[in-house]
Amino acid sequence: MPDFPELLILRHGETEWNRQGRMQGALDSPLTDAGRQHARDQGRVLRRVGVTSHNWYCSPQGRARETARLASGDGPVTPDERLREIGMGDWSGRTRDEIAAEAPEYFSPDSPPLAYYGHAPGGETPQAVADRLRPFLATLAGPAVIVTHGVTSRLIRCLALGLPVSAFAALEGGQGIVYRVAPGVYQRLSLQGVEELDLP
Repeated sequence: MPDFPELLILRHGETEWNRQGRMQGALDSPLTDAGRQHARDQGRVLRRVGVTSHNWYCSPQGRARETARLASGDGPVTPDERLREIGMGDWSGRTRDEIAAEAPEYFSPDSPPLAYYGHAPGGETPQAVADRLRPFLATLAGPAVIVTHGVTSRLIRCLALGLPVSAFAALEGGQGIVYRVAPGVYQRLSLQGVEELDLP
C-alpha cells in the first residue's frame, strides 16, 4: 500500500439527477433533501472519529461543494479542479436507460460492473481521471478530508490502496458514508460504526 497520509473520502450526497438515473459528469444538479442529510450525516461521522487537524478539499462542482459545506459545518474547504467527476461527454444529462438503448453492450447483464465508464463519446477514461488525481495526492502533506464524486472516489481509493486503475469498478460506492484509507487501513465509516474492508 502506498504511503499516503490518512485520507477520509466522501462522495457528495444524493442529487436530483442521481434520483432520476441521469449521468452528471461535468454537469450538475442540486442535492435532494436526502442528499443534504447524507452530507450532515458524514459531518457527524467525521466529528465522531475526531477529525480536527485535517485539511479539507473538494471538487469545484456544486454538488460536492454543498456537501463539503454541510459536512464541514461551513469550515474552510479548498476546491481543487482535479477532484471533479469523470467527464461523460455526450452522455452528460442523459438517463442510463437512454444510453443503454444506444449502447446495450455496456449495460447487458453479462457486462462487467460500470463497464460504460470510459466509453462515452467525448468523455474521459478512468485512466485519464487517475492521471489527474496522482499529482493532487502527491501534494498532500498531512491528513485530508476529500469531498468528491462516485467514480473519482473509487479512483482515489485505487491509487491510495495501490490497486490498478481497472479495480475501480470492484470498489463499493455509496452516499452518506466516509471511506478511511491510511497505511494498513481501509475502512467504511458510518453512523452505524466502523467496518474493516477487504481489498478486491
